[in-house]
Amino acid sequence: MIPILYEGNETQFLTNGIGRLSDAISCTVEENLNGPYELTMTYPISGIHYDDIQTDRLIFATPFDGGDAQPFRIYQISRAINGVVTVNAEHISYLLNKVIVMPFQATSCSSALVGLKTNAANNCPFTFTTTKTVVGTFTLSEPQALRGLLGGQSGSILDVYGKGEYEFDRWTVRLSTSRGSDRGVTLRYGKNITDLVRDS
Repeated sequence: MIPILYEGNETQFLTNGIGRLSDAISCTVEENLNGPYELTMTYPISGIHYDDIQTDRLIFATPFDGGDAQPFRIYQISRAINGVVTVNAEHISYLLNKVIVMPFQATSCSSALVGLKTNAANNCPFTFTTTKTVVGTFTLSEPQALRGLLGGQSGSILDVYGKGEYEFDRWTVRLSTSRGSDRGVTLRYGKNITDLVRDS
């Protein structure tokens, strides 16, 4: 799909917003499992919506073939080089960094996720769901940003309840034991892998 530019307060994404970014040279999304989820777009300064591309506005784009379009908030626009700017945007779920959760305790994975929203000190427009039925005590003893409580730090949901994979879909956060399904495909060098690069 052609990326669409919206005002920063858009929540429905049912119209063409400010406009369709049909002049974009490239628009790619990179999502790392339980990690960064960002969009990078190159756009010519001669493009019809160049002046409309501003920080805090949203780019609505498809993250992968067959996926549902997602909103990404612009946080950086480079200086023009050879008449082209690079636009960096992060998934709307990064707003969870600004939601502060007050201390509470829960006894299961599902009740802990519900508690993140009900104990938010400020507005939290996100909903949380999980297929994990793990029980155990989750304890938040001091106020913290919600996104960090999902995973990646001591005492987080993933730390307490074990392995899981998050899916961020607009205003919904889903936690499952494993995203996708096993289709029985085996990866073999020379057959369906032509190159392998390892990052240390």
